[in-house]
Amino acid sequence: MKIFMLVDDSPVIQKVANRILTDLGFVVVESDDGLDALSKCAHNMPDVMLVDWDLPSMSGVELIEEFKKIPDSDNTKILYCTSEILVSEMTKAKRAGAHGFLMKPFNRAILSNKLVELGLMQDQKAA
Repeated sequence: MKIFMLVDDSPVIQKVANRILTDLGFVVVESDDGLDALSKCAHNMPDVMLVDWDLPSMSGVELIEEFKKIPDSDNTKILYCTSEILVSEMTKAKRAGAHGFLMKPFNRAILSNKLVELGLMQDQKAA
């Protein structure tokens, strides 16, 4: 099973995303704080990570930059999640190492399509 690190300080986003991801077969590890997420990743590297753009201890971009310093982090796919189209922040996230973007609010279809794009699951319509 693939490990999905969900880093968002919104309890609603955590609940919705956790339900969708668990149903899709991922083991979900949650964090509402960048420092906590980094600690968890250092002990158990996820296959994919969703990073909210604004977190209590650091920005999403800062989290991605710090995460990329962890050994063996290169294989982890990173989705940068935001509720607004902030081109400058999205550009920074891409340069820091984000592989894709996810806009809030999202649903099962949107999240599934992103995971298919990243090669983390097969298209369920085609299966």
